[in-house]
Amino acid sequence: MEMEIEAEVQVRMEPPKIHRLDDSVVNRIAAGEVIQRPASAVKELVENSLDARSSSINIVVKDGGLKLIQVSDDGHGIRYEDLPILCERHTTSKLSTFEDLQSIKSMGFRGEALASMTYVAHVTVTTITKGQLHGYRVSYKDGVMEHEPKACAAVKGTQIMVENLFYNMTARRKTLQNSADDYSKIVDVLSRFAIHHMNVSFSCRKHGAARADVNSVATISRIDAIRSVYGVSVARCLMKVEAVDKDPSSSVFQMEGFISNSNYVAKKITMVLFINDRLVDCTALKRALEIVYAATLPKASKPFIYMAIILPPEHVDVNVHPTKREVSLLNQEIIIEKIQSVVESRLRSSNETQTFQEQAVEPTPSCQMVSSKDSNRNPSPSAGSKLQKVPVHKMVRTDSLDPAGRLHVYLQPESCGHLERNTSLTAIRSSVRQRRNPPKETADLTSLQELIDEVDRNCHSGLLDIVRHCTYIGMADDVFALLQHDTHLYLANVVNLSKELMYQQVLSRFAHFNAIQISEPAPVKELIMMALKEGNLDPECSGNVELNEKIAGMNTELLKQKADMIEEYFCIHIDKDGNLSRLPVILDQYTPDMDRVPEFVLCLGNDVDWEEEKKCLQVISAALGNFYAMHPPMLPNPSGDGLQFYQKRKPFRNPEESLSCTTVYWC
Repeated sequence: MEMEIEAEVQVRMEPPKIHRLDDSVVNRIAAGEVIQRPASAVKELVENSLDARSSSINIVVKDGGLKLIQVSDDGHGIRYEDLPILCERHTTSKLSTFEDLQSIKSMGFRGEALASMTYVAHVTVTTITKGQLHGYRVSYKDGVMEHEPKACAAVKGTQIMVENLFYNMTARRKTLQNSADDYSKIVDVLSRFAIHHMNVSFSCRKHGAARADVNSVATISRIDAIRSVYGVSVARCLMKVEAVDKDPSSSVFQMEGFISNSNYVAKKITMVLFINDRLVDCTALKRALEIVYAATLPKASKPFIYMAIILPPEHVDVNVHPTKREVSLLNQEIIIEKIQSVVESRLRSSNETQTFQEQAVEPTPSCQMVSSKDSNRNPSPSAGSKLQKVPVHKMVRTDSLDPAGRLHVYLQPESCGHLERNTSLTAIRSSVRQRRNPPKETADLTSLQELIDEVDRNCHSGLLDIVRHCTYIGMADDVFALLQHDTHLYLANVVNLSKELMYQQVLSRFAHFNAIQISEPAPVKELIMMALKEGNLDPECSGNVELNEKIAGMNTELLKQKADMIEEYFCIHIDKDGNLSRLPVILDQYTPDMDRVPEFVLCLGNDVDWEEEKKCLQVISAALGNFYAMHPPMLPNPSGDGLQFYQKRKPFRNPEESLSCTTVYWC
């Protein structure tokens, strides 16, 4: 017994014998390194599709990729002669010698992706190349074909199906049972590819689902690609950054990308990094940018970053990670330092601050709104409640529904009688909209083009930028609105701006208007009589009814003669009996104040120069703009001189008078 124990101890003390692993074990170990999870397989297959110069890549996933990963592309396909060695290890068309790695530009180069998949899953390839009458389908297992390629119907490109992933790796499969988590990682990978490769369309959906979770189309704008994948809320918070260094003694690189500003707030950082068109991670660069954001924008320290860095191929070592997730750069510290400096400078110089979101205030009856506010501001003493002091941070209006800080509480309420007076016009205000026939060819009028050119010449670039990119805060009173642009706050006269908006809309929609159908046609003569009586245009003749009837009759006959022209160009329909029955739609889902119809009709008959084409079109367009513009109701006069009414302007006879304000494009 003692001899046996001594012999066993001697065996244990001897060095273990080195032996060669079986090829199947070696290949399965290597497969576990390359294909770590379903998202790794998708990344490898998508990179192969991009190397095949595909313009469309579609992915279908089942159970997070464990049961099925199907990648279809419209690339150049795989030659029939290459199918037998397609899934063998280290078979590739990307390089021939080791020196080729110094200038490698493709994303794949080792020939291990497909081989690794065949060792841990069932792989089926369907492909067709240009000029072939039919495609071929073949299945692979452990790197070799299971049968000869079979002829089949196929569309341009290649389709690869990976089924039952990790079926022979029990421990790995058990750790990947959360299919939702794996699918989200696949979507994340596809989203990153989609915003960089703008010339390629990507789609990704679950098996059996009708809606794709990633659905991007080819575009020429990077910001549009980001908007389609990550949403509008992310795209509107981005700033462009660029950096270039051409000094061979330090570093040679070119970087362009987008970084988030102070308005972007998230729980974690999102960094999309491509180096020489290769999706990679760079922990050092990511950490450096996090430090910049934490020091510059503490409240937005978890940014969204997209960067594409281009370096000479010989300065990048791509063969440092089994999944090609990382690369090694020459002069990496210098490059990171320069990018960090550019980002910090961009963040500090950006004239941005926290902006307000656009608000949609629900209309409520003025009387009820005021009574509820009064009750809140003046609580009953019998209730035992005390007037609470409003904190300073709530004195700024940030929410349309928050009573604290709202400017409306300081305005005089509109009288209920005014609302009751307007109820008589309910029938006209609730007019039925109807579509016109398909529009005719655009009117080729030189005078119209001259009017549009005048708008272009008078455009003020600074005011244009303010109007385009401003954020609506609220109404200061019935005329002036508060607008924020960058860090500046502006008071804008909404009446004047709306007149110019409507005028330019009339020119842009000339001869292509939709129509507002008036439920009960209004006699033009009566409308003009109302305008002559209410407008008080000529005090000496205001009491002469006969003269007013004569003016109304002459203008009515004139408009009946011009009815065909104004209907064709402006969609203003006056029938043969002299009744106004249709008005144009200047802005969709907007109905003008029908109280101003008499003044508008009088302007058509009394102020239009029907002899000169340009002035005729200009005056009618301006009159429509004035009619459709926003007009304030009765205004209180703070000076204590009683009530001051909004004065109706006398219909202009000089077309230039209406265009005296600065021209703005509304987009």
